[in-house]
Amino acid sequence: MSESFIEYEAAERIATITLNRPQAANAQTLELLDELDEAWRRAAADPDVRVIILQANGRHFSAGHDIKGVGASGDVGGTGDGNENGQQPSWTLAGIYEIEAKRFLEYSLRWRNVPKPSIAAVQGVCISGGLLLCWPCDLILAADNATFSDPVVNMGIGGVEYHGHTWELGARKAKELLFTGRKMDAYEVERVGMVNRVVPLDELRPATRELAEQIAQMHPFALRQAKRAVNQTLDVQGFYAAVQSVFDIHQTGHGHALSESGLPFLLLLDGMKARIGK
Repeated sequence: MSESFIEYEAAERIATITLNRPQAANAQTLELLDELDEAWRRAAADPDVRVIILQANGRHFSAGHDIKGVGASGDVGGTGDGNENGQQPSWTLAGIYEIEAKRFLEYSLRWRNVPKPSIAAVQGVCISGGLLLCWPCDLILAADNATFSDPVVNMGIGGVEYHGHTWELGARKAKELLFTGRKMDAYEVERVGMVNRVVPLDELRPATRELAEQIAQMHPFALRQAKRAVNQTLDVQGFYAAVQSVFDIHQTGHGHALSESGLPFLLLLDGMKARIGK
């Protein structure tokens, strides 16, 4: 029986989706992302669910993509289900594009557009791919120990696949996050509007639940229309087109790395860990 990486519970009009790979800081394998997408679909389809909470077990929200888990022994899909024909794609740009277009772009956009309000509760580190989980949520509550970073430039690539950076942080803060690879704490990103509020760590889940319960009292159709109004405004401003085009820019980073090293990134995994810390 395969290990489950996601816990799901629905009660009192609220669906709670919990990342459950705490021993690996909720780093994302392809299986975890597929299971997470199934949970989002389940919550979206349930007529009794009005609000969705995304949270994580353990010390950290998510350490990002599990590089070993999505690329063991030279296969992009080393632990996943491969491409549409059930075959494991090799380290080619086409193979990388196929995996990332589905798991790292399509999934995040779908979660963003689920027609129900969603709240992410973030503690500990939220690194690179972790941003692809919390940014699609409508609201973000952060514990006072939360940090956010995207050190992918250290790997020879200009940022993680779903480019929410500019929209979430503004242009200059987005550049600082990318250029330096440093961690920004919860209070810093709250000041620029990326996080709705910062709460003590031991209050994170109760505060998130309280906010979800407040929202769940609203009429579901009105909530859906309010969310659509904001998301559609962002799309008219260029969000959707920009995210799609920057995804292709991200792929040129993989192409450059492949041409130089034969791998889709230029920095060894151990070196990456040394830079981002535990």
